[in-house]
Amino acid sequence: MLLKTDKNKARQKRHLRVRNHISGVAERPRLNVYRSLSNIYAQVIDDVNGVTLVSASSKDKGFENYGGNVEAAKAVGTEIAKRTLEKGIKEVVFDRGGYLYHGRVAALAEAAREAGLKF
Repeated sequence: MLLKTDKNKARQKRHLRVRNHISGVAERPRLNVYRSLSNIYAQVIDDVNGVTLVSASSKDKGFENYGGNVEAAKAVGTEIAKRTLEKGIKEVVFDRGGYLYHGRVAALAEAAREAGLKF
């Protein structure tokens, strides 16, 4: 009997593999991306202290016209970069969360780079 693989479980395994190698510190925190079917979320995390420094998502105020599409990802990427730069953080480590660097994840990353974040 064939069993259908659980894509989210496979993604979580990939994410754990990546997380064994990257970590965010206060000088260079981790920019984490999570995408659901209807929204996209981004957080800048200091893993040493276990603190979320900045967050943005397509569910925030001002993103009512967006959903979980590429335009929403670009807007969230620009917003997360703006908020991060306001905190005085210029460099981050990009954590794609086990997703392919394609589509919404790539759009968020490119928008954050264009807005001034370095990774």
